[in-house]
Amino acid sequence: MSAIILFMAVIAVIAGWWLSQQRLTAKPWLEEGSIGDYPGTGAMTMPAAKIGLGVFLAVAGSLFALFISAYSMRMGMVDWRAMPVPKLLWFNTGVLILSSVALQWALLAARRDDIDGVMVGLLGGGASALTFLAGQLLAWQQLSVAGYFVASNPANSFFYLLTAAHGLHLMGGLAALGRTTAKVWRGVAIAEARLSVELCAIYWHFLLLVWLIVLGVLTGWTDSFIDICRQLLN
Repeated sequence: MSAIILFMAVIAVIAGWWLSQQRLTAKPWLEEGSIGDYPGTGAMTMPAAKIGLGVFLAVAGSLFALFISAYSMRMGMVDWRAMPVPKLLWFNTGVLILSSVALQWALLAARRDDIDGVMVGLLGGGASALTFLAGQLLAWQQLSVAGYFVASNPANSFFYLLTAAHGLHLMGGLAALGRTTAKVWRGVAIAEARLSVELCAIYWHFLLLVWLIVLGVLTGWTDSFIDICRQLLN
């Protein structure tokens, strides 16, 4: 239960920051001058694609929150047998961090109109993401060889469920990343590709955050972190 509280708290902080950027507390009726002179008071300036991504991330975040909540409740039952977490997951985590950093690099390059930097970031992010997926499959294989099958124990089932759900979301992101990379490769104007690069970067950062929390739940350090915070607050 502590893990789900931490997850929802992180999502709430991010949502609060995003809403704070939308001038929701602005009072345009108190402003003087033309309404078009004030940002956020005219027509909606945020692209529909970015709003759609925000809605999707909220839904995906809620899905993972439900999975983690179910995991936390199920692990308290007598038939739960904790399974070892493959050390390979730590390597995979580092690769996913590199992938997120590469996408951020591509975004910064797009803002500088550096088309070469954008291509390097996109290719690096895609290659790192594919490496992460390959590492996850290898971790599954290691567990299977060791006798930790999906139906052997509830803990096993949740491990495969959480990692598979995250992997499927990453595969969906790779499809969008592939289209963006192809667009840049064809020589499209950087201004036309900037939004696509930004959406990919946001999605990758989200996937990294979700994976770090999932990994924390699977290894148990999430509860330890929350216990430390409680002690500091007390």
